[in-house]
Amino acid sequence: MTLPPLPYRTWVEQAERPDRILVIPLGSFEQHGPHLPMATDTIIATTVANDAALEVECDVAPALPFGASGEHQGFAGLLSIGTSVTHDVIIELLRSARFTWKGVVLVSGHGGNVHALQDALALARFEGSTVHLWLPRDPNGDAHAGKSETSFMMTLPDNHIRPIEVPAVELESTELAQVWREGIMGVSPSGVLGTPGAATAEYGWELRRRWCSEIVELIQSIQGES
Repeated sequence: MTLPPLPYRTWVEQAERPDRILVIPLGSFEQHGPHLPMATDTIIATTVANDAALEVECDVAPALPFGASGEHQGFAGLLSIGTSVTHDVIIELLRSARFTWKGVVLVSGHGGNVHALQDALALARFEGSTVHLWLPRDPNGDAHAGKSETSFMMTLPDNHIRPIEVPAVELESTELAQVWREGIMGVSPSGVLGTPGAATAEYGWELRRRWCSEIVELIQSIQGES
């Protein structure tokens, strides 16, 4: 039987498939330069989670659209729940999910969630959860609202990219460390950390396929566990 998407199921329908894997997209609501929407991280996480669900059987939860984004303080529109709340929310989600799903893959589109997630995963695994974490990595990309994220958004039919020229902001590693101490506004008034002008849809599709494959591998690793 083909199940409807997770939010539209009944509990009875869900109970009939206790062997399924849950994928939870995690995002943020923060500036992504003057050209990308504030929900970019959530859009990326949800897109790659749904891409993976087309390749391998799994359940995709509604996205958590807020995260730990304090480094974006000062830019209009920020909605951040901070590291400690993000940690606690993830722990409670994993505690409840353990009784329905065989395992969970957390798909985080926002790098700022990493400290909360690493601590949450350690506790959740100690408590008995089977859980893996995926974060978007691009060795040839940039930190924020640059080539990588702009290229990814170009793969979407409604990408919401503003057709404006955005200057590059390229930082040294020491300056990137300053971001975590003082916030992005201190080093980039536009909010960009990278080269959005180098973005292409072709590069976006390369990222999208690779990231989907990485998530599929995590799902399959749980499916393969006894």
